[in-house]
Amino acid sequence: MKKVDFLIIGSGIAGMSYALKLAEHYENEPEQPTICILTKDQPQESNTQYAQGGIAAVINDSDSYEKHVQDTLNAGSYINNEDSVRLVVEKGPERIKELIKWGTNFDKNDKGEYSLAKEGGHSDFRILHYKDITGKEIQRALLERVKRYDNVTLYDHYFAVDLITQHHLGEKVTRRDQNINCYGVYALNEKSGEVETILAKVTLLATGGIGQVYRTTTNPAVATGDGIAMTYRAKGHVKGMEFVQFHPTALYHQGEEPAFLITEALRGAGAILRNHKHESFMERYDERGSLAPRDIVARAIDSEMKKSGHEHIWLDATHIDKKELLGHFPSIYAKCLSLGIDISKDLIPVAPAAHYLCGGIVVDEKAQTSINHLLACGECTHTGLHGANRLASNSLLEAAVYAHEAYLTALEQVKGVAFQDNIPAWNKDGTTVAEEMVLISQSRSDLRAVMSNYVGIVRSDERLKRAFRRTALIYEETEDLYKKTTLSVQLCELRNLINITYLIISAAMERTENIGLHYSISNEQEG
Repeated sequence: MKKVDFLIIGSGIAGMSYALKLAEHYENEPEQPTICILTKDQPQESNTQYAQGGIAAVINDSDSYEKHVQDTLNAGSYINNEDSVRLVVEKGPERIKELIKWGTNFDKNDKGEYSLAKEGGHSDFRILHYKDITGKEIQRALLERVKRYDNVTLYDHYFAVDLITQHHLGEKVTRRDQNINCYGVYALNEKSGEVETILAKVTLLATGGIGQVYRTTTNPAVATGDGIAMTYRAKGHVKGMEFVQFHPTALYHQGEEPAFLITEALRGAGAILRNHKHESFMERYDERGSLAPRDIVARAIDSEMKKSGHEHIWLDATHIDKKELLGHFPSIYAKCLSLGIDISKDLIPVAPAAHYLCGGIVVDEKAQTSINHLLACGECTHTGLHGANRLASNSLLEAAVYAHEAYLTALEQVKGVAFQDNIPAWNKDGTTVAEEMVLISQSRSDLRAVMSNYVGIVRSDERLKRAFRRTALIYEETEDLYKKTTLSVQLCELRNLINITYLIISAAMERTENIGLHYSISNEQEG
C-alpha cells in the first residue's frame, strides 16, 4: 500500500501543470508533501503530445476577451456554461505566460512578436503555436520541468483500475448520494502484474479522451476514456457524452493508427476543401467556407463523401507559398511526402476522424467532481466550456486554466484530510490468466465497428437502438470474462471502452434536437 498526499492520474498538460504548481508552491516548505503521477504508458504519451494547431488566447491588441467569448459560445451552439467560458478566456493569458516560463517555445515573427494563427470559428488571430507540433513542445517543456522536483514521483506503466470509495468498505453507494468520498485508486503495476492500493488525500483525474471507441481517430492508443469510466462506476456524475467532435481533416491513409492529423491551421493559412470534382464545396454549407466550425465542416465532408461514394475528399494547399508550408507545417509536409504526396503540388486526401470529447466528468469552476476529494481537469471533464461543439484550440487552454483551479482547490482540501487506513487489498481470488486474448481483441474490434457505423457524425434512432443492443451483448461477455480473469491492461481498457460507448449511446438517445456535434436524421424527419 502506497500513501501520497496528491495523486494525479495522467501526464498530459492538465496533470503536469497541476503537479508543477503544487511542487512550486511547497518548494521552500520544510516538509514536502508527496506528489505522485501515474501514467499507463510512457510519460509523454498523451493527447497533449498529438495537438498540432496550438493554444488560443487573447494576447493581440486588436482582439478582446468578449470576441473570444462570443466565438466560443457560437461554436458551442450557445448551450455552453458562460461562466466557464469567461473563466477560461479571461484566465487564459496568465496560463500562457506560465507555460512560457516553464520553457515552452511558441513561434515568433520577424519583429519578435508571437506569430498568431487563425482557425475555424475564430474572429481574430489568437492561436499561439510551435510549428505544427505545439502539443509536443508543451509536453516536452512540462516533463523537463517536473523532473526537477524530488517530491514529484512519476510511475509509468501503472494503470488506474478503479477509484476507491466507501463502496470498498462495504457501504452501499448510489448516484444520488451527496457524500461519496474518494480515498485513492487500485492500480495495476504493468511490470509486476500486481494490483496495488494507492491511497491519497486528494486525487486528480487528467486522463484525456475517448477516441479509441472509434475505428478511425487522431487520438493515441491510450485514449480509452479511463477516468470517465472509473468515475461513472464510482457513481460520479457524467454529462454531455453525445458531443463527440470529429476533426474534419485527418490524413486518409488506410490502416494507420492513430490517424495523422492535418491541423485546422492549414485551412487558416488558406488551404481549401475540395470534393472529387475538385469543386470548393464548403460555401454551399456555410458562409465561412473551409473555416466554419468543426461540426459543420465534418458533416459537410460526410455529405460530400456519401454523394460521391468515396472514402475521402481533398484538401488543396498548392496555392500556399512553399516557404510557409515548410516553415509552419514541417511535420505535415514530411509526413505527406513520405507517402508520395508533395503538398505544394498535390492535393491531400483527408477524411473526418474522432478527435475530441466535449462531455465527460462533471466539474464545477473549482475542478471539483461530485465525489469528495476527487478533482478532474482536461478532456476527461465536462466544464461547460465547449457546449455542443469545441472551438478550435480551446482544449489546451481549458486544461491549463482548470489545472490551476484544481491546484487552488487541492491546497485547501488537503489540509483537513486523513488517509483511510482500512481499505482492503485488491481481491484476485478465483481468477486465472486469460488463455485467449483474441476474445478481448475481437470484442474491442466489434465495439469500434458498432460505434463507427452507428454512432458517428450522423446518427438515427434505429442506428442508436442497434448500437445499444450490440454493445449490451459485448458488455455481458466482457463482465463475465472480467470476473474470472486476472487483470490485464487490455481487459481493463475494453471494460472502460464499453462504459464509454454506453454513455455516448445513452446520451445520444436522450438528445431529441440536432445541435452542435449531435446530428440525427430521425430528429430532422420529425422536425
